[in-house]
Amino acid sequence: MAILKHHAKIERNVSLLFILSFLVVSIGGIVQIVPLFYLENTIEKVEGMRPYSPLELKGRDIYLREGCYVCHSQMIRPMRDEVERYGHYSLAAESMYDHPFQWGSKRTGPDLARVGGRYSDEWHVQHMIAPKSVVPESIMPSYAFLMNRQLDGQYIGDLMRTHRIVGVPYTDEMMENARADFLAQADPDADHSGLLERYPGAQTRNFDGQPELTEMDAIIAYMQMLGTLVDFSTFVPDPSR
Repeated sequence: MAILKHHAKIERNVSLLFILSFLVVSIGGIVQIVPLFYLENTIEKVEGMRPYSPLELKGRDIYLREGCYVCHSQMIRPMRDEVERYGHYSLAAESMYDHPFQWGSKRTGPDLARVGGRYSDEWHVQHMIAPKSVVPESIMPSYAFLMNRQLDGQYIGDLMRTHRIVGVPYTDEMMENARADFLAQADPDADHSGLLERYPGAQTRNFDGQPELTEMDAIIAYMQMLGTLVDFSTFVPDPSR
């Protein structure tokens, strides 16, 4: 009863309630924040992760521009139903080069964190042109116009430079070869040796089936890479984290 009486006094005194609430929030904040200053990195390093190739980065830029993140998440939670449907739960390292990250807040459509390699390029092209033709219940609009928007990679170096400013480890060599790598990835006849050395695991082919390099090539290159960089069959979490 004595505790309840004191509690009532606190609730009736606005100033005292504010001061005590501030103290509680401050202590909780300090407990959470201070340890972070003593950690070198809050993200566990995972083998296979690398910065996006120039074409993948442009595809991600188009993904953002068209608002794909509004209906699709890229974050698989460690719950049985999600893991069984989408694959291994998402790792922090998989978003370490995303500015901003694409975790999303809702799913009108399925999660795309592991969409890479699940469907053929032809399926993606058809899905972008006429979504209902491959997913009858889809409410996604058509993005057929991406097939007609050609790319020349003129400003890809500027885009990569911007990402380097915020911490993406693009090297000078990557910057020097930005446009060449951009054009080569979707050209099946190009020499891909340098590209693959700089971006291991990058997929090289004509993604949309047209001779021209288009925005469709870029967004499919990006989507076909999602979830493919980490080999989860050999992944062992660091128990110290």
